[in-house]
Amino acid sequence: MAQRAAELDAADPLASYLDAFVRTEGVVAYLDGNSLGRPLRATRERLASFVDGAWGDRLIRAWDEEWMAAPTELGDTIGRVCLGATAGQTVVADSTTVLLYKLVRAAVDAQVRDHPGRTEVVVDTDNFPTDRFVVEGVAAERGLELRWVTPDRDGTVTADQVRAVVSERTALVLLSGIAYKSGQIADVAAITQVAHEAGALVLWDLCHSVGSVELTLDAHEVDLAVGCTYKYLNGGPGAPAFAYLAERHQGRLRQPVQGWMGAADVFAMAEHYQPADGVRQLISGTPPIVGMLPMRDMLALIERAGMAAVRRKSTALTAFAVEVADELLAGHGVRLASPRDPEVRGSHITLEHPDFRAVTVELWERSVIPDFRPPSGLRIGLSPLSTSFAEVATGLSVVADVLTSPRA
Repeated sequence: MAQRAAELDAADPLASYLDAFVRTEGVVAYLDGNSLGRPLRATRERLASFVDGAWGDRLIRAWDEEWMAAPTELGDTIGRVCLGATAGQTVVADSTTVLLYKLVRAAVDAQVRDHPGRTEVVVDTDNFPTDRFVVEGVAAERGLELRWVTPDRDGTVTADQVRAVVSERTALVLLSGIAYKSGQIADVAAITQVAHEAGALVLWDLCHSVGSVELTLDAHEVDLAVGCTYKYLNGGPGAPAFAYLAERHQGRLRQPVQGWMGAADVFAMAEHYQPADGVRQLISGTPPIVGMLPMRDMLALIERAGMAAVRRKSTALTAFAVEVADELLAGHGVRLASPRDPEVRGSHITLEHPDFRAVTVELWERSVIPDFRPPSGLRIGLSPLSTSFAEVATGLSVVADVLTSPRA
């Protein structure tokens, strides 16, 4: 496999991008880029320049000069580079959880206001805990009923499954663009159309999608979306999330966390809240300016490479990971829990074995870093611009070694 990996790396048109990322001798193989992306070397200089420049030199003046516009300016960049979204529909603010809450509440409140019978929200049982927890909380607050969809074994929620549960009572459908366990890609276009035919809105969680697969939110008439930036956008731990609110809904939906930064006139210090026009009304408190800095370097890198090329590298990496797993691990009882078709697979695969919880602990001790997802999943996350084929081969070889070695 080492020879095969070397050949793939030699033929990789994006191989030169590997040098853009911080490397340490202490990491043998980083297979968790879908949880936290590597930092870029350029980010060191950007952070230092920020301290000495905009923050240190311009001080409070920087709010008027650039920081007030940063949430929507950076949002437009994410929209253009990664989402297939025109300007004025994406904003950077808060965490994924907070933005999910804002968008879920805004969507169901608008739906119930305009159509009092729409009191149901569709969500799947395998969605990420944050999504399920948030929607459970909103349902309790607003007296809504949840309609649960159980995905197939590979994590798929199909358009037919959604069609079977949506009706004139459905206010919102909340699903993930890529299943966080299996890596299965949802049919965003078909599911969105099914929901719209029933008069429902759709909110897509794009945490595992943005920066790893090509997205066309405008073309697919997506209503709402949210995603994090510390995975494939390499924004760093705690980096702020983004929200997409289609322009056609911006006058209708009103988010519930009314803060001064989302007001029509921030410095009017008005007696009563009046939301800003457009997507800026999704902001509540002071924008996380420092947290926005690192992702700018990754967005520039993605734009230079092109999302189409990034996606090609992603499918090649996961295909190679499956090839290595079949050769080295399948004979030891390891099962692929992700789709075999790379066209419907995101940038991670999940392998299953009953011993993987203990195996993961030992892998980390050996500086091979995947992550574990209960009950028995080893998730291999491959960030296209920062991961080599050699890294995949090395990491999975160590998995095989640990799996077949005696353990106390």
